[in-house]
Amino acid sequence: MDIVVLIKQVPDTATRIQDRVRAGQVDLDGVSPIVNPYDEYAVEEALRIKERQGGSVTLISLGPERVQLSLKDMLALGADEAIQVWDPAFGELGTHAVARVLAAAIRRIPHQMVWTGWKGVDHDQGLVPIYVAHELGYPHVSFVAGLTLEGERATARRDVEGGKEVVSVNLPAVFSAQKGLNEVRYASLKGIMAVKRKVIPVWDAAELGLDPTTLGGPAVETVTIERPPERTAGRVIEGSPAEAASEVIRLLHEEAKVI
Repeated sequence: MDIVVLIKQVPDTATRIQDRVRAGQVDLDGVSPIVNPYDEYAVEEALRIKERQGGSVTLISLGPERVQLSLKDMLALGADEAIQVWDPAFGELGTHAVARVLAAAIRRIPHQMVWTGWKGVDHDQGLVPIYVAHELGYPHVSFVAGLTLEGERATARRDVEGGKEVVSVNLPAVFSAQKGLNEVRYASLKGIMAVKRKVIPVWDAAELGLDPTTLGGPAVETVTIERPPERTAGRVIEGSPAEAASEVIRLLHEEAKVI
């Protein structure tokens, strides 16, 4: 089973983003990048499938030179190959355009499955996996919490509100990993040493046969980012239960103006 896994680099989740809001924007200068946590579950699942059925795991990440560090972190877990997709013209792509670029890279690699995290923890949109599946013409299953394979068909268990859902699709298909799908392994010292000097190829727009001017920019513009207002101190209402209830109703009506 040949599998492609999409990797996104995001700011360290331990960073207090609320302390970095300045002039209506988030200042990420000096923040360490990490692999998107949901993508780690995707890599682990791909490795487990490879261990059971054979095949290969190829990683793809769209981003500048720093994404090579994240790709090597995932290679150290046991993935076979990694591709960095980058071109200066890719710097301001919209979500759909990002998916078009990733789909162009995926088409160049033999595969039966595409895995990714169900969302990036930076923008929290969860749109790229859906767009990638659309561009490739594949079925897409999100929030995957379990997967079984039988020939050219996959059956996924999805987490949905209030319960579980079982979905069966033909391969090739795109799957989005959810927390709880597996437990991500640690890289071995042998794996870490093996990838230190590994050369990761870079595919630019020309390599992918893409014209950046036709890809499209962001469909959504972020006008400003602001911290939520500080919470005011709580108030203790004195009196009997009946008196306290009456006072709460008065405050909600006259001060908060919510009733």
